[in-house]
Amino acid sequence: MRTDSGKKLLAIGTEDFEELRKTGRYYVDKTGLISELLHSPAKVTLFTRPRRFGKTLNMSMLKCFFEIGGNPVIFGGLAVSKETELCESYMAKFPVISLSLKGVSAGNYQGARGMLCSEIGFEAMRFSFLESSGRLTEQEKDSYRQLVRLGQPGEPQFIMSDEVLVNGVRILSSLLEKHYGQKAILLIDEYDVPLQKAFLGGYYDEMVQLVRSMFSQALKTNPSLKFAVLTGCLRISKESIFTGMNNLKVFSIADVSFDEYFGFTDAEVREMMGYYGLADSYEQAKNWYDGFHFGGCDVYCPWDVVNYCYDRWVDPKVRPQNYWANSSDNDAVAEFVKRLDASVAAKELEQLVAGEAVMKEIHQELTYREMYDSIENLWSLLYMTGYLTKRGETEDEKLSLVIPNMEIRGIFKRQIMDLFKERVAADGAMVREFCDALKCGDADTAEELFRQYLKKTVSIRDTFARRDLKENFYHGILLGILSFKGNWYVTSNEETGDGYGDVLIETEDDDLGIVIEVKYARDGDLDKGVQMALRQIAERHYDEKLLDDGVAKVLRYGVACYKKRCKVALGD
Repeated sequence: MRTDSGKKLLAIGTEDFEELRKTGRYYVDKTGLISELLHSPAKVTLFTRPRRFGKTLNMSMLKCFFEIGGNPVIFGGLAVSKETELCESYMAKFPVISLSLKGVSAGNYQGARGMLCSEIGFEAMRFSFLESSGRLTEQEKDSYRQLVRLGQPGEPQFIMSDEVLVNGVRILSSLLEKHYGQKAILLIDEYDVPLQKAFLGGYYDEMVQLVRSMFSQALKTNPSLKFAVLTGCLRISKESIFTGMNNLKVFSIADVSFDEYFGFTDAEVREMMGYYGLADSYEQAKNWYDGFHFGGCDVYCPWDVVNYCYDRWVDPKVRPQNYWANSSDNDAVAEFVKRLDASVAAKELEQLVAGEAVMKEIHQELTYREMYDSIENLWSLLYMTGYLTKRGETEDEKLSLVIPNMEIRGIFKRQIMDLFKERVAADGAMVREFCDALKCGDADTAEELFRQYLKKTVSIRDTFARRDLKENFYHGILLGILSFKGNWYVTSNEETGDGYGDVLIETEDDDLGIVIEVKYARDGDLDKGVQMALRQIAERHYDEKLLDDGVAKVLRYGVACYKKRCKVALGD
């Protein structure tokens, strides 16, 4: 474990820009976003990016830069500090209202409404000086008090009428403008989370109406607004919540503008890994975490890179992990795999997992209600949320879509395997027949049943994977079947003899054990693959552990696979 001193600490999960800078953490400079934003003609800007691509940290950076009373020192040495005129005109010059809707998640409408009240109420409390401001009338001060009115014990924390809630942001910006003599900047992070949670919770229509009304007052008819920035994962249809908002400009993953400010560029990753002495791990990081294409820029997922650098710095032997996937439930991929696998389009899923491209028309503006309506919409959803990325486009505006990297490919493979296991569990008779064939030394029946299992799942012919990784897929299918044989003790890759046997089985009969070695027949020669497997069992004595455990008889099986073909042979 490394204990190097003198290096800046990595910021894992730190989304507060001021904290990051004050504590001297490693920071990839994205302050160029400020200058580009100020040169944009849009009054209201929406950035849509997948999760874990630095949206919240960038919003915190904007707040720290513009807010009156901010600390200019924390921008020292960063790109924006070199733009002297811009800093003199804009740094620490405006009241900033900063809202995060990330936590507006509830099982019903009233719960979500209460969370919105709390978000606005807590933000309003940051400006408690308004209640005694000499620049506000008593009526205006009373308007402020309605934003911070607390309920009694057992009631929601903040009590707001529908009118106050809908107009709350507009009211607060008006009061701040009058107090400071400057229009307010509004930042709304994760604007679409309340809609996503409402869709899942069954109160979507009510939440759409509330958010539409709030945004209309805050963004469309607000004379006290300097400008606004919103972030989210998805570009929700204008007809849904942005009705009639002609001052809105959306910058999605398809746009060139601002493309390098969300995610790490290749140069930034090289610099970071070099700083921590991890240059030899660069290729691994690239294969696992690069591959996202935003606008005209190829980027890495920051969450992955920072976590991988930390783990690799602490332990040089650590392997790449699925950091991005483990931070979400990946429901969209699960639904996509289930729908495609059951349709004639299953071949397209095989192409994707193999590292090949699929041409599709993408619709960026959807409502949550439409996203799971069809396979076509699911393609769009996966593109916008980062599970698929663009590798080109055609004259008819179709995009060439691919899986970005090894990490995301692993998510697809996992969902394919989970679906396969569901189907195996539903057919107990076939599991029993397969296991009985293995136990009886009936290689022909075992082969036929295993071939039927392979037909039930998507073929993995990953052109980017080494042979051993392809073998892992078939190994996984075999383990998925055997896992449902409750009274067998099955181990995988356990040390035995002079190596690690793929599968060792102690059956319910204490005198009988089974060894299985799986090979991927790269050239399609299944006979050759089976003989290699059986030879490896014999040469490396994979049956040794079973024999040491007192098993009297061991059956040794070689299994060779190629796409959806297989061969099973029993050794001597």
